Amino acid sequence: MDENFDEQNKLPELKLDAKQAQGFLSFFKTLPNDPRAVRFFDRRDYYTAHGENATFIAKTYYRTTTALRKLGSGSNGLSSVSVNKNMFEIITRDLLLERTDHTLELYEGSGSNWRLVKSASPGNLSSFEDVLFANNEMQDTPVVVALLPNFRENGCTVGFSYVDLTKRILGLAEFLDDSHFTNVESALVALGCKECLLPLESGKSSECRTLSDALTRCGVMVTERKKTEFKARDLVQDLGRLVKGSIEPVRDLVSGFEFAPAALGALLSYAELLADEGNYGNYSICRYNLGSYMRLDSAAMRALNVLESKTDANKNFSLFGLMNRTCTAGMGKRLLHMWLKQPLLDVSEINSRLDLVQAFVEDTELRQDLRQHLRRISDIERLMRNIQRTRAGLQHIVKLYQSSIRVPHIKSALEKYDGQFSSLIKERYLDPFELLTDDDHSNKFISLVETSVDLDQLENGEYMISPSYDDALATLKSEQESLERQIHNLHKQTAFDLDLPVDKALKLDKGTQFGHVFRITKKEEPKVRKKLSTQFIVLETRKDGVKFTNTKLKKLGDQYQKVLEEYKNCQKELVNRVVQTTATFSEVFEHLAGFLSELDVLLSFADLASSCPTPYTRPRITPPDVGDIVLEGSRHPCVEAQDWVNFIPNDCRLVRGKSWFQIITGPNMGGKSTFIRQVGVNILMAQVGCFVPCEKASISVRDCIFARVGAGDCQLRGVSTFMQEMLETASILKGATENSLVIIDELGRGTSTYDGFGLAWAICEHIVEAIKAPTLFATHFHELTALAHENGNYELQKKQIVGVANYHVSAHIDSSSRKLTMLYKVEPGACDQSFGIHVAEFANFPESVVALAREKAAELEDFSPTSIISTDAGQEQEGSKRKRGYDADDISRGAAKAHKFLKEFAELPLETMDLKQALQQVTKLKDDLQKDANNSEWLQQFF
Repeated sequence: MDENFDEQNKLPELKLDAKQAQGFLSFFKTLPNDPRAVRFFDRRDYYTAHGENATFIAKTYYRTTTALRKLGSGSNGLSSVSVNKNMFEIITRDLLLERTDHTLELYEGSGSNWRLVKSASPGNLSSFEDVLFANNEMQDTPVVVALLPNFRENGCTVGFSYVDLTKRILGLAEFLDDSHFTNVESALVALGCKECLLPLESGKSSECRTLSDALTRCGVMVTERKKTEFKARDLVQDLGRLVKGSIEPVRDLVSGFEFAPAALGALLSYAELLADEGNYGNYSICRYNLGSYMRLDSAAMRALNVLESKTDANKNFSLFGLMNRTCTAGMGKRLLHMWLKQPLLDVSEINSRLDLVQAFVEDTELRQDLRQHLRRISDIERLMRNIQRTRAGLQHIVKLYQSSIRVPHIKSALEKYDGQFSSLIKERYLDPFELLTDDDHSNKFISLVETSVDLDQLENGEYMISPSYDDALATLKSEQESLERQIHNLHKQTAFDLDLPVDKALKLDKGTQFGHVFRITKKEEPKVRKKLSTQFIVLETRKDGVKFTNTKLKKLGDQYQKVLEEYKNCQKELVNRVVQTTATFSEVFEHLAGFLSELDVLLSFADLASSCPTPYTRPRITPPDVGDIVLEGSRHPCVEAQDWVNFIPNDCRLVRGKSWFQIITGPNMGGKSTFIRQVGVNILMAQVGCFVPCEKASISVRDCIFARVGAGDCQLRGVSTFMQEMLETASILKGATENSLVIIDELGRGTSTYDGFGLAWAICEHIVEAIKAPTLFATHFHELTALAHENGNYELQKKQIVGVANYHVSAHIDSSSRKLTMLYKVEPGACDQSFGIHVAEFANFPESVVALAREKAAELEDFSPTSIISTDAGQEQEGSKRKRGYDADDISRGAAKAHKFLKEFAELPLETMDLKQALQQVTKLKDDLQKDANNSEWLQQFF
């Protein structure tokens, strides 16, 4: 495999003479300095890159600087690297599809005369689509966004616009955002933004740095443009050319925004949409509404493994990889990508998708039949885009035709369905298909192709216009055939004259150098040498034989060549005419592509739901202010799909007023993280319109999923683990509402135990009292479980309204061997001990280290007070130091007295007292606290 890779990516030799090298060096010096641009120079057989680009390519892709060569000599020498076609494609795909830190430029020319022929960025791939997607499907639609932030005292108003160059959509929005830009982040995630334009800021303010951090979190490339480009002048006029339909609605839409039009102006200029006339009248424009879909930020996307990652061990590691069972070429994948980033909020729309999935789950024959037909559907969206941009040939038209003739089969398969959702299928698919496939729409296109294209020639791999389509073409075709017959007859006559068998000895060749010629082998030549010299003209004598002609053959050959040229030109003209006619069907194919890709994704959901070893179930969906979140026998879809996993299902009951806020404790590797993530994944899948991996599920729609999971260090951006943790948590505290879902795992571990515990407690209280969102909070701070029992005074009665409950992941310790066994079941009640040392044993720590750890832990537990309440006060667990339980009222009384003591101590003016006075005051406070402890057993343990 490696040898094959090395062979394919062998370094081509850099072949330039001194004069060419000098000319190129003088041109290269004139190029503007752009640290982000990777520039390639097309040398016909290979490509080259130079300067810093050469070093970057050598180190990143060849992984050695020995690939570098020197162009020129001495101080003027320029580092260079040569790249073959295969390696060029690999680098192009990586720079534009995987990374977001470079743009790409391709130059053509020679000597000192070079010109830029193609340029692209992660958000604008159009010039390199032929390289990127020649052998790969286009899985995602890159979107370019422009932001115009306007900082004010009460926050920041963001002018937001975007362009989807694949679907040809322009969008506008304007909204207030907080200091963490949570709205910007969720919009970038929902749209799948790859590149963002920002006005060039002269003074880099802290607000701009925060915005830049939000963009980096989303993996977005930031492109700074001059502030003068962010202008709305002439915007309506420009949009009038690009947008289909009347100008009035466009003018009304634009006038409703203050900052967004200027952002859109910068976007039109950057993407050069007006420079390509193929864009005119083909774009649509809309208002982008932040509240249309569930909001997901980059942290939630990572925590729930929604999209694929380079580090995935297999395709089932991500939700997209698992759910992607689409059949169409690219369209279904792109729609699934979009749906996963934009889960629905509307209950009826979610149920509508679920109804269709249910219909396909229940009718296996229908599902298999439809998927069989969809496998033969090409990427209609991309085909139409190439046709509109006149980049298409007959093969594109034929692919479109082959997709069009499948639609009636899909329609008739759907017509056979007579289940409970037949009226929905009729309304959603059959009626639109009926309209789109009538004689004024796709049937008209099918007729055009069948009359204009020579479909019989497709078997030979030739895409030709049928001669019967055009009189002039038919005339040229008959002339061509007549000349071919004459040449063939002359061939037979010459063979007879020379007394040689036709084809066996006397061959008729056709080449670019001489046109039609006769050829005989050198063995036959002596037999006819006399006739050759008198009646024929010998053209060349080579090892493979003697080529010769005569005046008749030359005349017929020249006539044939002339007719062939005319025929090719006529073909070309007619192909252009057919392509232009096909472009008028753009709206038909746009709608058709939409319906087919939607059908593809829903069938993919149905296939997933029914083909898993443990089938998925349909969730019951309720509005956000009604119902609870109850998942019975829920599983993590990606984890259970791994070969080595025998998944243990768990119930999750987030019930208002009882267990709306759940604190989950238990040992490391016990399944806490998997459990809280699987709840988020199940809810996301349900709101996308898919069945869920549960025995039974009822879900109250969530407007947002916030996740603080895992310690993802960002030291490269100067952000420590703990700082990253705090930033993500701040986003939750600012952005979450009572209709969100909050998932927090191991908060506060990145700092000292007391600071971490204090922060975790304060955050819990804030979520419980202020946000009131359903929350799953996994922690090793067992003291936090006291939150569920604090109901001793009025302030803490609020917690009862939300409902705080303790759960733990169970583990069993063998009393004799003290070995730990994970049970992976989530059960009610708090876990009353930590299992860190047992997990260290799992990792084969040396026995001496484990023994010392037990000793030290025992010492610390003797000193440290605890407020853990066992769910069953009479139940004591083997190996635990925390043997004593206290009454909740008793703890509450004691905590109030302790709080009073600490407050009075903090208020002592120690800096103005001498040592004797200070000791007297502290002793008095301590004595008072000791008297108060008589009424609280919990407080007595400290004396």
